[in-house]
Amino acid sequence: MAAAKKQATALETPAYWADACAHLTKRDRVLRRLIPHFGDACLSSRGDAFITLARSIVGQQISVKAAQSVWQRFEALPRRMTPAAVLKLKVDDMRAAGLSARKVEYLVDLALHFDAGKIHVGDWVGMDDEAIIAELVAIRGIGRWTAEMFLMFHLLRPDVLPLDDVGLLKGISTNYFSGEPVSRSEVREVAQAWAPWRSVATWYMWRSLEPLPVAY
Repeated sequence: MAAAKKQATALETPAYWADACAHLTKRDRVLRRLIPHFGDACLSSRGDAFITLARSIVGQQISVKAAQSVWQRFEALPRRMTPAAVLKLKVDDMRAAGLSARKVEYLVDLALHFDAGKIHVGDWVGMDDEAIIAELVAIRGIGRWTAEMFLMFHLLRPDVLPLDDVGLLKGISTNYFSGEPVSRSEVREVAQAWAPWRSVATWYMWRSLEPLPVAY
């Protein structure tokens, strides 16, 4: 029963996805072309706040493929990926999994916050995006980008635009500007047509570059 429940949670997907895709297909010529290529695949939540944040930290400033490889090695270290279990890991083992010294520090601090009850996961559902970001960035190693990944991949918030995300910038550059570098203002301009479904459009920008679905 527990395994079945875990499986169901891992497959949680946004109820709004079909409506978002219909809106984006009408409003944006690039997404009109991209969306049909990926079938029923969509953003999904693992249902575990700690794991989502930990995966976001692991994925900072590296490619999706590299992040998945490091995560798989890190995830194999404890019996279960829980805050208490992470706090018992040896630093050398975490480094051997491919984590930088800084990311090890961040993951330990994240585990300490969860283990000590310093954050209140149950309250986040009723908070707006910016309020959640403000709470999360108080944790060491969690900047705005990581908080935005949490909003998208754990809370499934529909209208997040992560302006510091390398994949989003590259996706917009590739799909809208023939590979030319883009500024934040150009990203915002392109994304005007995406609202109120900017999380969904961002996910498709990632998929246009990476064969594997992005997940945290």
